[in-house]
Amino acid sequence: MFELIPFGGRRVSVYDPFRAFDEMERNFFGNTQSNVLSAFRTDVIDTGDAYKLDAELPGFNKDDIKIDVENDVLTISAERKLENNDEKPNFVKRERFYGSYSRSFDVSGIEVDGIQAAYTDGVLTLTMPKKVETVPASRRLEIK
Repeated sequence: MFELIPFGGRRVSVYDPFRAFDEMERNFFGNTQSNVLSAFRTDVIDTGDAYKLDAELPGFNKDDIKIDVENDVLTISAERKLENNDEKPNFVKRERFYGSYSRSFDVSGIEVDGIQAAYTDGVLTLTMPKKVETVPASRRLEIK
């Protein structure tokens, strides 16, 4: 972040391999912060008979979030659109990004019809009940 400058204004250069990898990535992919939107963070908690998924989606309206289930894959996507103003804003610094976010999860062990969703204070909460495993009944065959 900030480097210490020794007394006298001389700058001491120390080789940092992690910084070299960061520079290589920036040179190859461009400025990753402005070009690529990171995926939103999620927590998945096993509550016993269900899973609880909390996804951080701050700043989104409920209508901007879509939850789809297809072929045992649950996909959460959200899109933030650029605000159209007639005046061109005079940004000094811009860190809020506009674009779409998406994450997919395997829900093969989930009862898909019982999934419930709630969105409060920028956190999407999905309650996903586990499928009840049925043990096939055992039976004895008669020998004829």
